[in-house]
Amino acid sequence: MSRKKAFLFIVLLGLVSLFADVTYEGARSIIGPFMKTLGASAAALGFAVGLGELTGYAFRLISGILSDKTRKYWLFTILGYAINLFAVPALALAGNWQTALVLIIAERFGKALRTPARDVLLSFASEEVGMGKGFGIHEALDQIGAILGPLALTFALAFGKSYRFCFFILLIPALVAMVLLLTARITFPAPQEMKKRKDNPVDRNLGKTYWFYLAIVSMVAFAFVDFPIIAYHMKSFEVTKDFFAPATYSLAMAVDAVAALVFGHLFDKKGFVALAYALLLSSFFPLLSFSNSFPLIFAGVILWGIGMGAQESIMRAVVAKIVPAEKRGFAYGMFFTVYGVFWFSGSWIMGTLYDINRFYLILFSFVIQFAAALLLLRMKRYEW
Repeated sequence: MSRKKAFLFIVLLGLVSLFADVTYEGARSIIGPFMKTLGASAAALGFAVGLGELTGYAFRLISGILSDKTRKYWLFTILGYAINLFAVPALALAGNWQTALVLIIAERFGKALRTPARDVLLSFASEEVGMGKGFGIHEALDQIGAILGPLALTFALAFGKSYRFCFFILLIPALVAMVLLLTARITFPAPQEMKKRKDNPVDRNLGKTYWFYLAIVSMVAFAFVDFPIIAYHMKSFEVTKDFFAPATYSLAMAVDAVAALVFGHLFDKKGFVALAYALLLSSFFPLLSFSNSFPLIFAGVILWGIGMGAQESIMRAVVAKIVPAEKRGFAYGMFFTVYGVFWFSGSWIMGTLYDINRFYLILFSFVIQFAAALLLLRMKRYEW
Protein backbone atom coordinates (compact mmCIF):
# COMPACT_ATOMS: atom_id res chain seq x y z
CA MET A 1 0.00 0.00 0.00
CA SER A 2 1.43 3.39 -0.99
CA ARG A 3 2.29 6.14 1.47
CA LYS A 4 -0.37 8.34 -0.16
CA LYS A 5 -3.14 5.78 0.39
CA ALA A 6 -1.99 5.19 3.95
CA PHE A 7 -2.16 8.93 4.62
CA LEU A 8 -5.64 9.09 3.06
CA PHE A 9 -6.82 6.26 5.29
CA ILE A 10 -5.49 8.03 8.40
CA VAL A 11 -7.27 11.24 7.40
CA LEU A 12 -10.53 9.39 6.73
CA LEU A 13 -10.42 7.70 10.14
CA GLY A 14 -9.56 11.10 11.59
CA LEU A 15 -12.71 12.59 10.05
CA VAL A 16 -14.78 9.80 11.57
CA SER A 17 -13.26 10.66 14.93
CA LEU A 18 -13.86 14.36 14.29
CA PHE A 19 -17.63 13.95 14.03
CA ALA A 20 -17.68 11.29 16.74
CA ASP A 21 -15.93 13.72 19.07
CA VAL A 22 -18.40 16.48 18.21
CA THR A 23 -20.96 14.03 19.60
CA TYR A 24 -19.49 12.58 22.77
CA GLU A 25 -17.01 15.30 23.69
CA GLY A 26 -19.83 17.81 23.31
CA ALA A 27 -21.76 15.71 25.81
CA ARG A 28 -18.72 15.37 28.05
CA SER A 29 -18.40 19.15 28.33
CA ILE A 30 -21.82 19.50 29.99
CA ILE A 31 -22.30 16.17 31.75
CA GLY A 32 -20.89 17.54 35.02
CA PRO A 33 -23.32 20.48 35.35
CA PHE A 34 -26.15 18.30 33.95
CA MET A 35 -25.55 15.66 36.63
CA LYS A 36 -25.59 18.39 39.28
CA THR A 37 -29.04 19.53 38.05
CA LEU A 38 -30.16 15.89 38.46
CA GLY A 39 -29.08 15.94 42.11
CA ALA A 40 -25.73 14.12 41.92
CA SER A 41 -22.95 14.93 44.43
CA ALA A 42 -19.30 15.32 43.41
CA ALA A 43 -18.61 11.81 44.74
CA ALA A 44 -21.55 10.44 42.71
CA LEU A 45 -20.26 12.28 39.64
CA GLY A 46 -16.75 10.92 40.17
CA PHE A 47 -18.22 7.44 40.56
CA ALA A 48 -20.40 7.85 37.46
CA VAL A 49 -17.71 9.09 35.09
CA GLY A 50 -15.16 6.73 36.65
CA LEU A 51 -17.43 3.71 36.26
CA GLY A 52 -18.15 4.77 32.70
CA GLU A 53 -14.43 4.92 31.98
CA LEU A 54 -13.84 1.60 33.76
CA THR A 55 -16.49 -0.05 31.60
CA GLY A 56 -15.08 1.66 28.54
CA TYR A 57 -11.56 0.50 29.24
CA ALA A 58 -12.03 -2.87 30.95
CA PHE A 59 -13.91 -4.44 28.04
CA ARG A 60 -11.13 -3.41 25.65
CA LEU A 61 -9.04 -6.36 26.77
CA ILE A 62 -11.77 -8.74 25.61
CA SER A 63 -12.50 -6.85 22.40
CA GLY A 64 -8.76 -6.57 21.70
CA ILE A 65 -8.19 -10.30 22.09
CA LEU A 66 -11.25 -11.11 19.99
CA SER A 67 -10.22 -8.71 17.24
CA ASP A 68 -6.73 -10.27 17.16
CA LYS A 69 -8.18 -13.77 17.06
CA THR A 70 -10.84 -13.14 14.43
CA ARG A 71 -9.04 -10.35 12.51
CA LYS A 72 -12.51 -8.80 12.06
CA TYR A 73 -11.24 -5.34 12.88
CA TRP A 74 -13.92 -3.57 10.85
CA LEU A 75 -16.78 -5.45 12.52
CA PHE A 76 -15.68 -4.40 16.01
CA THR A 77 -15.02 -0.85 14.85
CA ILE A 78 -18.39 -0.30 13.18
CA LEU A 79 -20.52 -1.96 15.87
CA GLY A 80 -18.65 -0.12 18.62
CA TYR A 81 -19.07 3.27 16.98
CA ALA A 82 -22.82 2.69 16.58
CA ILE A 83 -23.33 2.01 20.30
CA ASN A 84 -20.85 4.72 21.31
CA LEU A 85 -22.52 7.45 19.28
CA PHE A 86 -26.23 6.82 19.65
CA ALA A 87 -26.13 6.57 23.47
CA VAL A 88 -25.31 10.29 23.59
CA PRO A 89 -28.54 11.84 22.22
CA ALA A 90 -30.46 9.40 24.42
CA LEU A 91 -29.21 11.41 27.43
CA ALA A 92 -31.85 13.99 26.47
CA LEU A 93 -34.41 11.54 27.86
CA ALA A 94 -32.67 10.85 31.19
CA GLY A 95 -34.95 11.73 34.12
CA ASN A 96 -32.45 11.16 36.93
CA TRP A 97 -28.71 10.80 37.41
CA GLN A 98 -28.96 7.00 37.68
CA THR A 99 -30.48 6.80 34.18
CA ALA A 100 -27.80 9.15 32.92
CA LEU A 101 -25.20 6.84 34.48
CA VAL A 102 -26.54 3.86 32.50
CA LEU A 103 -26.27 5.83 29.25
CA ILE A 104 -22.76 7.04 30.14
CA ILE A 105 -21.76 3.39 30.64
CA ALA A 106 -23.39 2.38 27.32
CA GLU A 107 -21.50 5.12 25.48
CA ARG A 108 -18.21 4.02 27.04
CA PHE A 109 -18.97 0.35 26.30
CA GLY A 110 -19.33 1.17 22.61
CA LYS A 111 -16.00 2.96 22.69
CA ALA A 112 -14.43 -0.08 24.36
CA LEU A 113 -15.74 -2.35 21.65
CA ARG A 114 -14.28 -0.34 18.78
CA THR A 115 -11.09 1.29 20.10
CA PRO A 116 -8.54 -1.61 20.08
CA ALA A 117 -9.62 -2.69 16.58
CA ARG A 118 -9.67 0.90 15.31
CA ASP A 119 -6.20 1.56 16.71
CA VAL A 120 -4.86 -1.61 15.10
CA LEU A 121 -6.23 -0.43 11.74
CA LEU A 122 -4.68 2.97 12.35
CA SER A 123 -1.32 1.43 13.30
CA PHE A 124 -1.16 -0.44 9.97
CA ALA A 125 -1.31 2.82 8.03
CA SER A 126 0.91 4.66 10.54
CA GLU A 127 3.74 2.20 9.92
CA GLU A 128 3.94 3.73 6.45
CA VAL A 129 3.99 7.40 7.52
CA GLY A 130 5.52 7.22 11.02
CA MET A 131 3.79 6.14 14.24
CA GLY A 132 3.99 9.50 15.98
CA LYS A 133 2.88 11.35 12.87
CA GLY A 134 0.05 8.94 12.07
CA PHE A 135 -1.43 8.92 15.56
CA GLY A 136 -0.73 12.65 15.90
CA ILE A 137 -2.66 13.52 12.72
CA HIS A 138 -5.53 11.30 13.79
CA GLU A 139 -5.65 12.90 17.24
CA ALA A 140 -5.49 16.43 15.78
CA LEU A 141 -8.51 15.76 13.56
CA ASP A 142 -10.20 14.04 16.47
CA GLN A 143 -9.71 17.12 18.61
CA ILE A 144 -11.12 19.49 16.02
CA GLY A 145 -14.39 17.69 16.68
CA ALA A 146 -13.76 17.92 20.40
CA ILE A 147 -13.48 21.69 19.95
CA LEU A 148 -16.55 22.09 17.75
CA GLY A 149 -18.87 19.97 19.88
CA PRO A 150 -18.47 21.89 23.15
CA LEU A 151 -18.34 25.18 21.22
CA ALA A 152 -21.70 24.45 19.56
CA LEU A 153 -23.20 23.68 22.96
CA THR A 154 -21.70 26.87 24.37
CA PHE A 155 -23.76 28.89 21.89
CA ALA A 156 -26.85 26.76 22.51
CA LEU A 157 -26.66 27.37 26.26
CA ALA A 158 -25.82 31.06 25.78
CA PHE A 159 -29.06 31.44 23.79
CA GLY A 160 -31.09 29.83 26.54
CA LYS A 161 -31.34 26.25 25.28
CA SER A 162 -31.55 23.46 27.84
CA TYR A 163 -29.03 20.68 28.52
CA ARG A 164 -31.56 18.20 27.09
CA PHE A 165 -31.78 20.14 23.84
CA CYS A 166 -27.99 20.06 23.62
CA PHE A 167 -27.88 16.28 23.94
CA PHE A 168 -30.63 15.86 21.34
CA ILE A 169 -28.92 17.89 18.58
CA LEU A 170 -25.79 15.74 18.94
CA LEU A 171 -27.65 13.10 16.92
CA ILE A 172 -26.65 15.00 13.75
CA PRO A 173 -22.85 14.58 14.00
CA ALA A 174 -23.38 11.00 15.18
CA LEU A 175 -25.09 10.16 11.88
CA VAL A 176 -22.37 11.92 9.85
CA ALA A 177 -19.65 9.93 11.65
CA MET A 178 -21.36 6.63 10.82
CA VAL A 179 -21.65 7.55 7.13
CA LEU A 180 -17.93 8.40 6.98
CA LEU A 181 -17.02 5.18 8.78
CA LEU A 182 -18.95 3.07 6.30
CA THR A 183 -17.25 4.99 3.48
CA ALA A 184 -13.85 4.10 4.96
CA ARG A 185 -14.88 0.44 5.19
CA ILE A 186 -15.90 0.35 1.52
CA THR A 187 -12.82 2.25 0.32
CA PHE A 188 -10.26 0.35 2.44
CA PRO A 189 -11.62 -3.14 3.11
CA ALA A 190 -8.20 -4.55 4.10
CA PRO A 191 -5.99 -1.90 5.79
CA GLN A 192 -3.66 -4.62 7.13
CA GLU A 193 -2.13 -4.73 3.65
CA MET A 194 -0.45 -1.41 4.48
CA LYS A 195 1.72 -2.77 7.28
CA LYS A 196 5.39 -3.39 6.65
CA ARG A 197 6.08 -6.20 9.10
CA LYS A 198 4.88 -9.75 8.51
CA ASP A 199 2.71 -11.47 11.10
CA ASN A 200 4.24 -14.12 13.34
CA PRO A 201 2.43 -16.65 15.52
CA VAL A 202 0.73 -14.74 18.34
CA ASP A 203 2.68 -14.74 21.63
CA ARG A 204 1.03 -12.95 24.57
CA ASN A 205 4.41 -12.16 26.18
CA LEU A 206 4.69 -8.41 25.63
CA GLY A 207 8.05 -7.86 27.31
CA LYS A 208 9.38 -5.90 30.31
CA THR A 209 9.38 -2.57 28.51
CA TYR A 210 5.66 -2.82 27.84
CA TRP A 211 4.78 -3.71 31.44
CA PHE A 212 6.98 -1.01 32.92
CA TYR A 213 5.40 1.49 30.57
CA LEU A 214 1.92 0.25 31.50
CA ALA A 215 2.69 0.78 35.20
CA ILE A 216 3.58 4.42 34.49
CA VAL A 217 0.45 4.91 32.39
CA SER A 218 -1.60 3.52 35.28
CA MET A 219 -0.22 6.21 37.59
CA VAL A 220 -1.23 8.92 35.12
CA ALA A 221 -4.74 7.48 34.76
CA PHE A 222 -5.09 7.21 38.54
CA ALA A 223 -4.33 10.88 39.15
CA PHE A 224 -5.59 12.69 36.04
CA VAL A 225 -8.76 14.59 36.98
CA ASP A 226 -11.56 14.18 34.46
CA PHE A 227 -12.99 17.42 33.05
CA PRO A 228 -16.52 16.87 34.42
CA ILE A 229 -15.08 17.29 37.94
CA ILE A 230 -13.40 20.56 36.89
CA ALA A 231 -16.71 21.72 35.38
CA TYR A 232 -18.49 20.63 38.57
CA HIS A 233 -16.05 22.81 40.54
CA MET A 234 -16.82 25.77 38.28
CA LYS A 235 -20.55 25.23 38.85
CA SER A 236 -20.18 24.75 42.61
CA PHE A 237 -18.23 27.97 43.17
CA GLU A 238 -20.16 29.93 40.53
CA VAL A 239 -16.88 31.26 39.15
CA THR A 240 -18.51 32.02 35.78
CA LYS A 241 -21.71 31.55 33.76
CA ASP A 242 -22.84 28.05 32.78
CA PHE A 243 -22.00 28.39 29.10
CA PHE A 244 -18.33 29.00 29.92
CA ALA A 245 -17.90 25.35 30.96
CA PRO A 246 -18.26 23.95 27.41
CA ALA A 247 -16.34 26.96 26.05
CA THR A 248 -13.46 26.18 28.39
CA TYR A 249 -13.58 22.55 27.31
CA SER A 250 -13.36 23.68 23.68
CA LEU A 251 -10.18 25.55 24.55
CA ALA A 252 -8.77 22.42 26.17
CA MET A 253 -9.52 20.40 23.05
CA ALA A 254 -7.83 23.02 20.85
CA VAL A 255 -4.72 22.75 23.01
CA ASP A 256 -5.07 18.96 22.84
CA ALA A 257 -5.06 19.06 19.01
CA VAL A 258 -1.94 21.23 18.80
CA ALA A 259 -0.17 19.22 21.50
CA ALA A 260 -0.92 15.96 19.65
CA LEU A 261 0.78 17.23 16.48
CA VAL A 262 3.74 18.82 18.25
CA PHE A 263 4.48 15.96 20.61
CA GLY A 264 3.69 13.37 17.92
CA HIS A 265 6.44 14.91 15.77
CA LEU A 266 8.81 15.02 18.75
CA PHE A 267 8.01 11.42 19.60
CA ASP A 268 9.16 10.17 16.18
CA LYS A 269 12.47 11.99 16.75
CA LYS A 270 13.04 11.75 20.52
CA GLY A 271 10.99 8.77 21.70
CA PHE A 272 9.74 8.47 25.28
CA VAL A 273 11.23 11.79 26.39
CA ALA A 274 8.60 13.69 24.37
CA LEU A 275 5.81 12.05 26.36
CA ALA A 276 7.64 12.58 29.64
CA TYR A 277 8.01 16.32 29.08
CA ALA A 278 4.34 16.67 28.10
CA LEU A 279 3.25 14.89 31.28
CA LEU A 280 5.63 16.94 33.44
CA LEU A 281 4.13 20.13 32.10
CA SER A 282 0.53 19.03 32.46
CA SER A 283 1.00 17.70 36.00
CA PHE A 284 0.69 21.28 37.30
CA PHE A 285 -2.91 21.73 36.08
CA PRO A 286 -4.68 20.76 39.36
CA LEU A 287 -2.83 23.56 41.16
CA LEU A 288 -4.68 26.01 38.93
CA SER A 289 -7.89 24.30 37.85
CA PHE A 290 -9.38 24.07 41.34
CA SER A 291 -8.83 27.68 42.36
CA ASN A 292 -11.61 30.24 42.88
CA SER A 293 -10.32 32.41 40.03
CA PHE A 294 -11.60 31.80 36.51
CA PRO A 295 -8.35 33.09 34.86
CA LEU A 296 -6.36 30.53 36.90
CA ILE A 297 -8.85 27.80 36.05
CA PHE A 298 -8.52 28.84 32.40
CA ALA A 299 -4.71 28.52 32.59
CA GLY A 300 -5.02 25.15 34.31
CA VAL A 301 -7.30 23.85 31.58
CA ILE A 302 -4.63 24.74 29.00
CA LEU A 303 -2.17 22.48 30.86
CA TRP A 304 -4.91 19.86 31.15
CA GLY A 305 -5.30 19.97 27.35
CA ILE A 306 -1.57 19.36 26.87
CA GLY A 307 -1.81 16.28 29.06
CA MET A 308 -4.83 14.97 27.16
CA GLY A 309 -3.13 15.57 23.82
CA ALA A 310 -0.17 13.49 24.94
CA GLN A 311 -2.36 10.72 26.36
CA GLU A 312 -4.64 10.45 23.33
CA SER A 313 -1.87 10.40 20.72
CA ILE A 314 1.68 9.41 21.62
CA MET A 315 0.68 7.39 24.67
CA ARG A 316 -1.07 5.06 22.21
CA ALA A 317 1.70 5.37 19.63
CA VAL A 318 4.22 4.00 22.15
CA VAL A 319 2.29 0.72 22.24
CA ALA A 320 2.49 0.39 18.46
CA LYS A 321 6.24 1.04 18.62
CA ILE A 322 7.10 -1.53 21.28
CA VAL A 323 4.63 -4.27 20.28
CA PRO A 324 4.58 -6.13 16.92
CA ALA A 325 1.47 -5.96 14.75
CA GLU A 326 0.16 -9.44 15.55
CA LYS A 327 0.04 -8.67 19.28
CA ARG A 328 -1.38 -5.16 19.14
CA GLY A 329 -5.05 -6.01 19.62
CA PHE A 330 -4.18 -7.80 22.87
CA ALA A 331 -1.64 -5.12 23.85
CA TYR A 332 -4.11 -2.28 23.29
CA GLY A 333 -6.83 -4.22 25.08
CA MET A 334 -4.60 -4.77 28.13
CA PHE A 335 -3.38 -1.17 27.96
CA PHE A 336 -6.89 0.30 27.97
CA THR A 337 -8.24 -2.15 30.54
CA VAL A 338 -5.56 -1.35 33.11
CA TYR A 339 -5.85 2.34 32.26
CA GLY A 340 -9.60 2.20 32.84
CA VAL A 341 -9.37 0.39 36.19
CA PHE A 342 -7.02 3.06 37.51
CA TRP A 343 -9.05 5.89 35.92
CA PHE A 344 -12.20 4.63 37.64
CA SER A 345 -10.62 4.20 41.07
CA GLY A 346 -8.81 7.53 40.78
CA SER A 347 -11.94 9.41 39.66
CA TRP A 348 -13.98 8.00 42.53
CA ILE A 349 -11.26 8.80 45.06
CA MET A 350 -10.74 12.32 43.72
CA GLY A 351 -14.47 13.03 43.68
CA THR A 352 -14.64 11.94 47.32
CA LEU A 353 -11.56 14.03 48.17
CA TYR A 354 -13.20 17.04 46.55
CA ASP A 355 -16.30 16.60 48.73
CA ILE A 356 -14.07 16.52 51.83
CA ASN A 357 -11.63 19.27 50.85
CA ARG A 358 -10.57 20.14 47.32
CA PHE A 359 -6.97 20.72 48.46
CA TYR A 360 -6.63 16.98 49.14
CA LEU A 361 -7.59 16.34 45.51
CA ILE A 362 -5.04 18.90 44.29
CA LEU A 363 -2.19 17.31 46.24
CA PHE A 364 -3.17 13.77 45.26
CA SER A 365 -3.36 14.58 41.54
CA PHE A 366 -0.20 16.66 41.29
CA VAL A 367 2.17 14.39 43.24
CA ILE A 368 1.26 11.16 41.43
CA GLN A 369 1.31 12.70 37.94
CA PHE A 370 4.67 14.37 38.57
CA ALA A 371 6.16 11.10 39.84
CA ALA A 372 4.88 9.23 36.77
CA ALA A 373 6.53 11.73 34.43
CA LEU A 374 9.85 11.34 36.25
CA LEU A 375 9.64 7.56 35.95
CA LEU A 376 8.94 7.86 32.24
CA LEU A 377 12.22 9.72 31.81
CA ARG A 378 13.95 6.47 32.80
CA MET A 379 12.74 4.99 29.51
CA LYS A 380 14.23 7.73 27.32
CA ARG A 381 17.25 5.61 26.35
CA TYR A 382 15.07 2.85 24.95
CA GLU A 383 15.92 2.26 21.29
CA TRP A 384 13.25 1.35 18.75
